[in-house]
Formats: sequence, structure tokens, C-alpha cells
Amino acid sequence: MKTKREDIRNVAIIAHVDHGKTTLVDELLKQSGVFRSNQEVLERVMDSNDIERERGITILSKNTAVYYKNTKINIIDTPGHADFGGEVERVLKMVDGVILVVDAFEGAMPQTKFVLRKALELELSVVVCINKIDRPEARPEEVIDEVLDLFIELDANEDQLDCPFIFASAREGTSSYSAEEPGKDMEPLLETIVKYIPAPEGDPEAPLQTLISTIDYNEYVGRIGVGKISNGTIRVNQEAIIVNHHDPEKTQKVRITKLYEYDGLNKVDVDEASMGAIVAISGIADLKIGDTICDVDAPNPIPFQKISEPTIAMHFLVNDSPLAGLEGKYVTSRHLRDRLFRELNTDVSLRVEETENTEAYKVSGRGELHLSVLIENMRREGYEFAVSKAEVLFKEDERQKKLEPMEIATIDVPEEFAGSVIQELSQRKGELQGMAPCNGGYTRLEFSIPSRGLIGYRGQFMTDTKGNGILNTEFDGYGPYKGDIQYRKQGSLIAFEAGESITYGLFNAQERGTLFIGAGEKVYSGMIVGQCSRAEDIEVNVCKKKHLTNTRSSGADDALTLVPPKKLSLEQALEFIDTDELLEITPENIRIRKKILDPTERYRAARKNGGK
Repeated sequence: MKTKREDIRNVAIIAHVDHGKTTLVDELLKQSGVFRSNQEVLERVMDSNDIERERGITILSKNTAVYYKNTKINIIDTPGHADFGGEVERVLKMVDGVILVVDAFEGAMPQTKFVLRKALELELSVVVCINKIDRPEARPEEVIDEVLDLFIELDANEDQLDCPFIFASAREGTSSYSAEEPGKDMEPLLETIVKYIPAPEGDPEAPLQTLISTIDYNEYVGRIGVGKISNGTIRVNQEAIIVNHHDPEKTQKVRITKLYEYDGLNKVDVDEASMGAIVAISGIADLKIGDTICDVDAPNPIPFQKISEPTIAMHFLVNDSPLAGLEGKYVTSRHLRDRLFRELNTDVSLRVEETENTEAYKVSGRGELHLSVLIENMRREGYEFAVSKAEVLFKEDERQKKLEPMEIATIDVPEEFAGSVIQELSQRKGELQGMAPCNGGYTRLEFSIPSRGLIGYRGQFMTDTKGNGILNTEFDGYGPYKGDIQYRKQGSLIAFEAGESITYGLFNAQERGTLFIGAGEKVYSGMIVGQCSRAEDIEVNVCKKKHLTNTRSSGADDALTLVPPKKLSLEQALEFIDTDELLEITPENIRIRKKILDPTERYRAARKNGGK
């Protein structure tokens, strides 16, 4: 018989990127006594991964738990970026409600809409938390209207529309029931969670059913499956069977050897857990997301929603440049293959395929940020490899017409930059759908644009808006192919010979464009050392020394002044490379090169391809 378990609440925190989800979780942890009073606590303690801390974004969903009065509240902090939407989609299966965090100034943003739609489709209860109420330009009343309009637009039912609003400053650690009333602590938010988020429902006496929604990985214990117990009780040493709704063939008998529940930031060993609890299970080698752990006598899998398909792909190749193997720890195709397939253990939105070339793998993901985070993680782990330019994944409809992934791009820019943004995106096959003034002298532009048109655009966008623009994208299904797009208007400066770059050679080369390297760097023939100021590729000799003459010594001229090189970040380099180029990734360097290093071979290949 189905009953409610009143001592537990399972809730996910969802929001647009940078609206304060992770800071809010920090405060809930602090105020519920998870940390000792004298304990030093990092800011954004939930962003445990180095890249998350550096970039100030959440990439992986995280589980934690706090206690309020006699109720255990399991909280899942989710990412806000569209590229990590796969994470949001699956963790919502573990919860009975969500806290929707909205910035009191920015209001409902594109990603707010994306995550809220997912929650409403699963019929989850919503508590709206208007955060950053202490901002001088906060406009809570208007933001409430925006959020309610969004609910109506997304066809929320009456119960969902009747959701409570809480006003908070996560940074100050306060919350209150009205915008005018100053808050003292997080109690109003915790009280609202307990009151409005339904308790988990199920049958504690029924056979066991636990759907695995997340996979964690630990070097010591291997894979750790995280999921909610829908029915029954799970015990250590219990015999169980693994089944999968989307893979009816799968039936695997296992024994539960290790069982954990969350307490604050820690996993705590438990002997048993029953319906409604969120548990972590280790010791099962090939547990996958979407698997259901069931009682041996009642193998009933729980349906798991399909994760959105990848829209973008790049090739990961073994590095074969003249400098290959000098800086990396893992350099062979076996190392590369093992690492990429291991990533599939934890990332549901990623696809890895072997190609005809045994030294290349096709890796598909949800966007450039998604794949660049994987590249950066591998680089830090000591891997050395090369990657090609990102390409979108096309489809065909019934009539063999070519379809391509489309995005809705929502852009907030100061009014004076709107014209240049519209012009640039129109050249990239974007269609302006709407234009309206928004807060603080900004204009909001909405474009429908092919995913291809956004590849390599973010850097250009930052330049065009002097760093003041905000660009958000949301996948909008597949549409008819929009025609060719020219990615780059300028060519590359290509090193002519191998050696070490010298000031004299660089001084002559810098007149041709913008250099990416300084003096004393290793180069090889076919390596790209800068961006040409014209549309074509030009070869330059950056290793050239000044010849001595009878009358002058080599140092007799005035000291040559070099313009500081433009050092590209990983994202900028991924945006810069063209279809006939590769990015060489090592733990110490990022180099851009031509796919074909030999100039004669390159010229032949270009002629064969009709000049490009």
C-alpha cells in the first residue's frame, strides 16, 4: 500500500546560470549545522571540481542533505548551462519538487525557462525563490509577474501556478516571506520546503525498486550509483537484479556490498534504507544511468526519460606533430580510447564512436562548452592529443532533406552594440525573432540560428559588445539546412620551418597579422603562429636570424620591439581553428596546426578541394 514518508523531502535547486543556486546551498548547509562553528568553509563548497571553481559554474549535479527540525531534506544542486542540460533532466527523476531560483534584477532568463519546463513536464511542485533581493537595482514585484507569465506560457497546472514565493539574499544568508520584510536567516525557505514540497510516496512493504539517476566515480571504489528508492527497502548483502526499461535484454544478478546515505557533504555508511531515501550504492562494476535495482523475484524496471541527443561533434586524435610525446604522460591511442570510454560512465549526454582510423575517435556532445570541459579535464590529467574543429550533427527527414540543429539565442546588449550583433548574426544565418528594451539601458534580441552559426561566435561577441553582452542559447530542435556559413574571414600565419622562434623573425612576421607566440617557443613547419590580417594563409619564418655583414654586427640595430602575443585560451583556440586545422593539446601547451603539415601536400589537397 502506498504511503508518504513524512520525515524526508527530496528537492532539486534549478536556475539560470549565475542566479545563486550554489551560494544558496552553502547557506542552507551552514545554517543547518553541517559545519562546525569554527570550521573554515570555502565559498561555493558544492562546486568541488577545479574547473567549476575557476569558472564559477556548476558542471555536475551534486547531492547533499540538511536536517530541519525532524525532517531530512535531500538537496541536489544542478547546473544552469544548456550544455549540461542532460544532468538536469535526469536528476529531476530523484526529486518530488524543485526550488526555482530567480535573480531579483535579471528576472526570468532563457535557462530559467529550460529548467522550469523540465520540472513542469514531470509534474513536480515548485517553490520560487527570488534571490539577490539586496541588489540596489532589484525589482522583485516585476520579477514575480515575469515568473508567473512563464508558468502560464509553459502550461503549468493550477497547483503549480499556486506556488509560494520566498525572497532571499543567499550572500547574506537571509530569506523572508515578502520583499519588504527583512530576513534574519534561512528558516522561511526551509519551512516552505517542508510545507509545500510533497513527501516521497511509495510502498515500503513492496519489492525493492531503485532507479539509478547519477553515476559518481571514485578511484578507490569504482562506480557509485545514486538514486531514489521508489518502493521497498534495500539492505547490505541483499541479492538484487539490475534491469533497464530501455534495454529489456539486461538482467544481471548482483549483491549489494556498500550502501551510503548523504549527511551534509559526506556519504555515510548505512546497513539499510527504505522507500523515499536517496542512496549511493558502490561495488557494482557496470551499473549505468537508467538502470533499476530490483528485488530478485520482481524485476520491474522504472521508465527513464530519454536524454536529449548531442548536437555537436569533434574528432579526438592521437597527437602526431613533430613535438608529440614530449609533454604528455598518456599519449597512445589505447590511453585515449580508455579515457574517452571511461567518461561515458558519468556523462549521459556524451557519445564516443570509433572511426575507420584506429587513432581517431568521434566525440559528440551538447555544445562547445560541454566538450571543452572534457578536453580541459583530460589535459590536466596528463593526456596529450589533438582535436578537430567542432561540427554539427546533421539529420535527414523522410524526404531525404538535410536538417540541422537550431538554437534560440537570447542576447542582452547595451543599445549601442545591438546593430553590430544583428549584422554579425545575420551573416551567420540567424533570423531576428524579436527585439525589446530590457533593464538598465539594455536591449534584448531573440534569434533563431543554426547551431553552426554559433560555433566560434562567443569570442567575437565579447569583442563586439566590449564584454558587456549576455548570450544565452537553448536547443530548438532540427530545422531545414540554411546554407553555407563562412566561419573565419582571416587566414592563418603558418610557421615555415622547425626550430625556436626568434625576435628578428617574429618582428618581420608581426607586420602580417596578430601573433600567438613569443620569442623562445618551439615551432614546427605547418604550426600556426598567428592570425593573418588578410583572408589567405601566409607562411612566415619566425626562426629567421639576422645575418652578419662585414660592417655590422647582428646586434647593431636598435632593439626590435615586439607586440605582446595574443595568448589564446582553450575556448578561443577551439573557436579560432578552421576545418583544415587541428588543436594540439598537451598538459603544458595548446598549439594550433594545419592537419597536413607539409606545404606541398597541403597545396595539393587545397587544389583538389577547389581552393580551400
